[in-house]
Amino acid sequence: MTTPTLPARSDFPQDFLLGVATSAYQIEGHAQGGAGQTHWDTFAATGNNVTRAENGALACDHLNRWEDDLDLIRDLGADIYRFSLSWARIMPEGRGAVNKAGLDFYDRLIDGMLARGLRPAATLYHWELPSALADQGGWVNGDMPNWFADYTDLVMARLGDRLWSVAPINEPWCVSWLSHFEGHHAPGLRDIRAAARAMHHVLSSHGRAIEVMRARGMRNLGAVCNFEAALPADGSPASKAATARYDAIYNQFFLSGLFHGRYPDLVLEGLEQHLPQNYQDDFAHITAPLDWLGLNYYTCKRLSAGCGIWPNYQGVEGPLPKTQMGWEIYPEGLHHFLTHTAKTYTGDLPLYVTENGMANDDTPDQPDVARITYLDAHMRACLRAIEDGAPLKGYIAWSLMDNYEWAFGYEKRFGLVHVDFDSLQRQPKASYHALAQGWRAG
Repeated sequence: MTTPTLPARSDFPQDFLLGVATSAYQIEGHAQGGAGQTHWDTFAATGNNVTRAENGALACDHLNRWEDDLDLIRDLGADIYRFSLSWARIMPEGRGAVNKAGLDFYDRLIDGMLARGLRPAATLYHWELPSALADQGGWVNGDMPNWFADYTDLVMARLGDRLWSVAPINEPWCVSWLSHFEGHHAPGLRDIRAAARAMHHVLSSHGRAIEVMRARGMRNLGAVCNFEAALPADGSPASKAATARYDAIYNQFFLSGLFHGRYPDLVLEGLEQHLPQNYQDDFAHITAPLDWLGLNYYTCKRLSAGCGIWPNYQGVEGPLPKTQMGWEIYPEGLHHFLTHTAKTYTGDLPLYVTENGMANDDTPDQPDVARITYLDAHMRACLRAIEDGAPLKGYIAWSLMDNYEWAFGYEKRFGLVHVDFDSLQRQPKASYHALAQGWRAG
């Protein structure tokens, strides 16, 4: 396989920003520094939920190695570092007492970014819910928007003056549907009523957080949603109907709530009876104006009719080359979502690709051609979208380094930097160097 030359900084508009992303639980080492227990700790310790029952207790030990990790981001030539804050590290019980060591850590981390010329792009929640709140129903509990607003206000009182951007919640579909309907992520439920309420409460919590930050005079506030190109497995009406329903749940529900103040009919036909009473009243804050939208994109999904019970779809294996996750490589989907989202939901609102990358079973002594090829195809999809009028302002790769990949433990490697999970030594891969060549130029 020939190694492509990745698009360079000069190929994009002059003000285009480039960056990398991580999340707290996946890299920090959650058993250290006074952090409280999370529902991910419980989920990982239960049954066969996670590969080898691995958890984020040590992860990449970023808590103690953050300076070296920030040096790697600086040396890559990145403009943005998209990171997340751990609610349980800051407030071990989710409410009440504050872990000073947790806030101090993020204080130092943000100052470290600024000292290296990096723009701190914070996410307030990337999936590690404090166990004390999970014990009270977590995202199913109607009090979650208030709890999340309190957490947001406390964090921003300390850190908000130095953050370049903030998104309240990473990937609402994963937080709610994947975790409460499909059961693949913590808390591991398979309950349609819980899923419906979690989906709504996630958006309501997002809106309350935006209101809190606006009241503090903060700017550059956005939302980050994940997208998956939905493709019918065949030309049958049943497969087309299944695909439309999957697309409505995965790709339309959250955008429609955020920007149109309503949920798609194809989703309400299965969920409306389970949504909170008078849920429509919450759109007043769910639709709080945003300064940008982030799109996380990795793959496509082939759909056919399922068992006949709503939502009546099932995934079918597709023909394209796949990543270590078994995900098809389909860069055309990224172009579609960038252009379609602007036309249908956001207009001229700035868009950012906030996650994009691939898992590959690689080692640092390999040429890493597969990841370079993946990044090349998707960055060129971004260039085509810009040419077609999408207001795309930045691209952020996932992930800086190999880390804890949730239900897959430490088996799947998304990193530009290889991590030896025994020694915790970091070693940049060929993909890191390929990006750096273009990002550091100009």
